[in-house]
Amino acid sequence: MTLTVAARHAAMCLLLLAWSVTALAGPTPTDDQRQAASEVAESLQYGSYSGVDLDDEWSKRAFQRLLDVLDDQRAYFLQRDVDNFNDLDTSLDDAVKSGDLDRVYAFYSRYQDRVEARLQWLVDKVDRGIDYDYTSDERLALDRKDYPWAGSESALDDLWSKRLENAALTLSLSDQTPQEIQKTLHDRYANQLNRVRQTNAEDVLVLLMSAVTGTVDPHTEYFSPQQSESFDIQMRLSLEGIGALLQSDGEYVKVSSLVPGGPADKAGVLQPADRIVAVGQNEDGDMVNVVGMRLDEVVDLIRGPKGSTVRLEIIPAKAVDVTRTHTVRITRDTVKLEDQAAHSRVEEIQRDGKTHKIGIITVPAFYVDFDAWQAGESDYRSTTRDVAKEIDKLKAQQVEGIVLDLRNDGGGALQEANSMIGLFIDRGPTVQVRDARGRINLYGDTDAGVAYDGPLAVLVNRLSASASEIFAGAIQDYGRGLVIGSRTFGKGTVQTLTDLSHGQLKLTRAKFYRISGESTQHRGVEPDIIYPSLIDPDQIGESALDNALPWDRVRPVQYRLYGEPWRYLEALQDRHEQRIANDPDFVYLEKQAQLSKRLREQQTSISLNKEQRQREMDAQETEQLALENQRRRSLGLEPLDDWTDARGQSDGSEQDGADAKDSEEEGSGEEGIPDSDDAKPIDRAELQETSQILLDYVKLNAKS
Repeated sequence: MTLTVAARHAAMCLLLLAWSVTALAGPTPTDDQRQAASEVAESLQYGSYSGVDLDDEWSKRAFQRLLDVLDDQRAYFLQRDVDNFNDLDTSLDDAVKSGDLDRVYAFYSRYQDRVEARLQWLVDKVDRGIDYDYTSDERLALDRKDYPWAGSESALDDLWSKRLENAALTLSLSDQTPQEIQKTLHDRYANQLNRVRQTNAEDVLVLLMSAVTGTVDPHTEYFSPQQSESFDIQMRLSLEGIGALLQSDGEYVKVSSLVPGGPADKAGVLQPADRIVAVGQNEDGDMVNVVGMRLDEVVDLIRGPKGSTVRLEIIPAKAVDVTRTHTVRITRDTVKLEDQAAHSRVEEIQRDGKTHKIGIITVPAFYVDFDAWQAGESDYRSTTRDVAKEIDKLKAQQVEGIVLDLRNDGGGALQEANSMIGLFIDRGPTVQVRDARGRINLYGDTDAGVAYDGPLAVLVNRLSASASEIFAGAIQDYGRGLVIGSRTFGKGTVQTLTDLSHGQLKLTRAKFYRISGESTQHRGVEPDIIYPSLIDPDQIGESALDNALPWDRVRPVQYRLYGEPWRYLEALQDRHEQRIANDPDFVYLEKQAQLSKRLREQQTSISLNKEQRQREMDAQETEQLALENQRRRSLGLEPLDDWTDARGQSDGSEQDGADAKDSEEEGSGEEGIPDSDDAKPIDRAELQETSQILLDYVKLNAKS
């Protein structure tokens, strides 16, 4: 018995030694990385808006977030792995402050061991052959964030067996043969394994800092020296790519927004919340699976020289089944200032036998040519200057009112939001900015006079953010016009970029408040008249981001009212509802938004039975197709036979890549607006209805 115990003890010591050697063989922190961690900790404590206390309570949150960053689907770690490193639960704060990161890096090494072993297990299993008959009655959970850690390897084997079968079933439903499925899955897991083995110490620091800064707010972020260079390129808008902002979403990388005037925006083949599955170069390059790939690696694959083509296999945001992927093609280009320039046109409305003109000014971004401005050039380009010119054009055409279209405008230069408000008011405050010490700075328009004092409406949606929200909020507070559309993004914080000895830190320093005292943070701006939206606020928007700062308020400032549009809201709402009750596009918009929400809520798992999976997919697509054909019949269009044909018919967002190229080159008018009214009918319908509401407002105002 004594010998057995001794033997067991020796074996255990050898096992622990093996773990130790494995951990030591992994990445270890450099002096530069230790120093960077300490500098980040100091900045968070003494420079951030939230005033972070790096204590044991924070350490618990940071360690939990690190677990989520590494393994949010509970697919690699075992319970004993987490238990073996639970000392980090209360010591992570000390490790970051002191730069003593060895224990954290050892924890990452344990994670890397688990991932490598699992990927090798998958490669071996695939290489033995794919022979599923897809008759299982089992289902696979889509979200395991709240699941407990597995207690054994066999439990994870069961999970990954289901995941592998689902991956094979997905490819089978996409008409791949068993041989093609085997090759696709082998390449997928082998490539992931190769990438994991290339992880270096800098990669580990970035992951750790993502957990550390993510406890503060979603916009505080550490950039490694390499990431800092990429960020600088993006800020100069000289990045040669597709003009899409991406973010991590579990194992996927998804589109968070499109750069106005960029290649993806012009092509119309991507939408926010689309998830990217694979990336291919030019027309014949192999499609590289990017599921599970780091965000910066995906960005590097998508980026490329101007004029080249990138192919993206995506899961559309509206898809309720991940098997329904399709490939889009985008020609890379640089984003130019003129591509983001404001432009205008006239909307004609027939009412009571008369033709009424409403001006539409589209503002894709709040921009300014900083180089020309700083050089003292008198004719530098800016949003305010361009909008003022468009106002003059519309006044010359004797429009009865103006709609400012800020949909999808993600913001930009704060000074432009202030000065553009000044085109519509005669001096006054525009926004309050409170810093970490509670000091409030008041910004405003100091120029006397206005460029336009007539009836005004501001059209917004969920992708209207930051400077757009400041503008819309000020117009609403002043009673200067109506705000119409869907609730805005809710980005009401200010960030600055600070150089570290190793890398950079983007830090939240202040918060925006409207002149009424309400923050734009988290809640955004609520329109006076609300349109239904196909953008899911649980997926896109400030409130969808982890640890977003809360909404609050400060004291209002004194300002004059230019009107009282709220007096007419009940009458405007009634007329609006009467018009859209039988409007095919608005009926579609409302029902599609409800259907998408219901399907997402219902689908918490997917069947591993091919026939059942097909039935579920067919039932969902039948509902979606019926909605689309109801809209088409009401518009006098031919109904479609298949849901795959319906993609892009209602919103113009998912057309074939070749068609998108043709429309970019040939289908744009001189003002940058598509010639075809059927290009984006939902967008068009919203603009037409907004013009109708503004005309109602004009007439109600005239009566009173």
